[in-house]
Amino acid sequence: MKTVVLTGIRESELRDAPPPTIRRDDEVLIDIAVVGVCGSDVHYFSEGGIGSMRVAYPWTIGHECAGTVVEVGPAVTSLTPGDRVAVDPLIWCGQCDQCLAGRVNTCRNQRFLGNPGETPGAMAEQLIMPAASCCPIPDSVSFVAAALCEPLAIGEHARRLAKLSPDATVAILGAGPIGLCVLLALKAAGVGATYVTDLLDPRLDMARQLGADWTGSPRQEDVVAAISRQQPSGVAAVFECAGQQETIDQGIELLTPGGALMLIGIPEAKEIRINFDIARRREHVVQMVRRQNHTADVAVEMVAGGVDAVQLATHHYSIEQAQQAFETVQQYADGVIKAIIHISGDE
Repeated sequence: MKTVVLTGIRESELRDAPPPTIRRDDEVLIDIAVVGVCGSDVHYFSEGGIGSMRVAYPWTIGHECAGTVVEVGPAVTSLTPGDRVAVDPLIWCGQCDQCLAGRVNTCRNQRFLGNPGETPGAMAEQLIMPAASCCPIPDSVSFVAAALCEPLAIGEHARRLAKLSPDATVAILGAGPIGLCVLLALKAAGVGATYVTDLLDPRLDMARQLGADWTGSPRQEDVVAAISRQQPSGVAAVFECAGQQETIDQGIELLTPGGALMLIGIPEAKEIRINFDIARRREHVVQMVRRQNHTADVAVEMVAGGVDAVQLATHHYSIEQAQQAFETVQQYADGVIKAIIHISGDE
């Protein structure tokens, strides 16, 4: 089968690999239709890792995917061949203290698609996953929309962690795919005013298209001052989606007393700073967000119900063009927001 592998820094190849086979009773074999290129994929492509997690070449990445079940293990009763599915890329053990506490995203024995040393990713024609990680999708949901349910599930998980009141005002700092998925989740839940910042105009344009009440670029104005003029008491939550010290500092300044700083972006450095003087006096909540937790099926329901995540898919490539897709996203070229690699070519 065709498989995209990283072979070095900013280098990838399309190779033939043996097709995978079901080894556990609870697994299914999936024909992959599409894979989205995530920011973490770009870190692995351009830097060879994230923090202490380093790629050993060759390695297959990719985790935002959808496809069709073609074979099921003998213990699988929830899926049958022919079912179309969105994939939750997390494989959890179901037995550790974290899983038993309902925190599968912090499972102590977890494996995540494409993470170095854990399990190879989804940029291949076929993939084996536990049935529990597969969410059936209705015929009305395209494979592209299904793949985008993975970042949308992160946005919904972050929204739920923030515990917002219905009329809460919020800021989203960083309007890449994750920040825009946070915006989609917030708008679907009917929050109050939403303020969105980013350095790139096409992303701010998309934020407005998705319903942001205000957008601004730090390159053009003091965004903290601009938002504060409209929200002098501060915003209830800031969703930091850029992974930059500058946006973390802005978030602390923007929050109302008792507000929540939701840290979703992944900084390149292992350490960040928090303005303790402001955060302590205002009794801010600082909440880390790791992926999603039991919101993959919710994201599918959201998309099936009309949340238009497909707008984020601005660029499309064949599996033979994977290198070009990685480079486009890594360089923020051509107004790209989300690049989709079509594996099967059917959609």
